[in-house]
Amino acid sequence: MHPLIDNARTFGQRPEEFAGLAEGQSPEVLFITCADSRVVPALITGARPGQLFELRTAGNIVPPYASGHPTGEAATIEYAVEVLGVEHIVVCGHSHCGAVGAVVRGDDLGAVPAVRDWLAHAAGEPECADPSDPTVADAVQHHVLTQLLRLRSYPCVEKQVRAGRLRLHGWYYEVHTGGVREHRPETDSFEAL
Repeated sequence: MHPLIDNARTFGQRPEEFAGLAEGQSPEVLFITCADSRVVPALITGARPGQLFELRTAGNIVPPYASGHPTGEAATIEYAVEVLGVEHIVVCGHSHCGAVGAVVRGDDLGAVPAVRDWLAHAAGEPECADPSDPTVADAVQHHVLTQLLRLRSYPCVEKQVRAGRLRLHGWYYEVHTGGVREHRPETDSFEAL
């Protein structure tokens, strides 16, 4: 914790670098990814403050849209699309994902009921070809595509996609190499950016 505190103390000593941020934000991208501490969107993309609007959830899960039951995830997506006018949404899954791994292995999550109930949103996805593979790559990549489909069930997203003002992207980040792959619809595969 001490290195983090030390950095926080010195971070604000360059106010001229941040003064413009007080005027508002206009990010181009909503970046939806896992809460995993090894996945750092600004580090992966090189984004500076104000360039990414982030939504981080366990397993980068986008819950099904339910207008009668608003969630923090739905509010974040709606705000990014309708208020901030993002032009792109990236759903970024990652290798070695504990959440997706737990789903494909059928782990007993009885001791963590909130996690179990949250991961139920990912249930019904196909099993991993090799559940003992720690990267769970194929399952994570399929999971990313499932989340992109879920995003389309959000009225604000579907409206902007149909109007050509919003593009959806599926990424897969390898925590062990730093590599990033993007889903290419024309080949239905994840390829290097």
